[in-house]
Amino acid sequence: MPIKNDKKIIVILGPTASGKTKLAVELAEKFNGEIVSADSRQVYRGMDIGTGKDLAEYSVPYHLIDVVNPKLRFDLAQYQKLAFAAIDDILGRGKLPILAGGSGLYLQAVVENYKLSEAKKDLTLRKELEKLSAVELFLKLKKLAPKLAEKLNQSDKNNKRRLTRYLEIVGQDQNFKSRAGKRKYDAIIIGINYSRDTLKQRIFKRLLERLKEQNMIGEVEALHRQGLSWKRLEEFGLEYKFIALYLQGKLQYEEMVEKLNQAIYQFAKRQLTWFKRWEKQGANINWVKDNKKIEKLVKDYLEKR
Repeated sequence: MPIKNDKKIIVILGPTASGKTKLAVELAEKFNGEIVSADSRQVYRGMDIGTGKDLAEYSVPYHLIDVVNPKLRFDLAQYQKLAFAAIDDILGRGKLPILAGGSGLYLQAVVENYKLSEAKKDLTLRKELEKLSAVELFLKLKKLAPKLAEKLNQSDKNNKRRLTRYLEIVGQDQNFKSRAGKRKYDAIIIGINYSRDTLKQRIFKRLLERLKEQNMIGEVEALHRQGLSWKRLEEFGLEYKFIALYLQGKLQYEEMVEKLNQAIYQFAKRQLTWFKRWEKQGANINWVKDNKKIEKLVKDYLEKR
């Protein structure tokens, strides 16, 4: 189908285990599209099973998966730059970009064209801040930039790496505030969600499949053998954190599965909280369950001048 507006993109979001990849691939096949991942961990090479790359499902070209070594840091500004380049490339070839993922911050930074700080890395400051807990980092930020601290959600408040970056930025630019710019693209946002019970079941079923059939533990072992420290693996959270603790003998297998399952569900709830917050800020998210309705929604959107 020819795209009548060369700046139109489709955005698919939802909590983990909601089936975003499957839907994105189906829409890409139907509407001559390519997928741009919006996942803060899928950018890392070798982290496939734990991040749910589901590469076997891709029958269409995809972007921003496997772009960086997991030993290296990768931030929002780098992601935004690469995402804009991928989307512009797809549009330039007359195809439809489908931005799909569950990292709310990444999605919002692209859709709303966040104007991000150009503050440089301060390695001396980072070394000092590394010693502090997430709570201590947040209190420090609250003291230096109360308005910015006030806007952070629970995920941000618990993310040491993100809090360190905010403190780094505020140290160089007292007036910094993350802000939206003029949008680069016309986007329709489609959300996938399930009832609490169904989501819990999907998360647990997928977790067991990854552990028993896909050898997710072997993936974490391989990453450690390739030089990723236990500390670095734990920093990635969820699957990598709990399996790393199990492999170090700090958790029994059953305890690891139970704690990991709970952590993934809590993470899914935080994702939904982010999306609901984005709606309150003005985002129009079309929460649709029926695939036929989704196809019609996309078709109407693409045909609209």
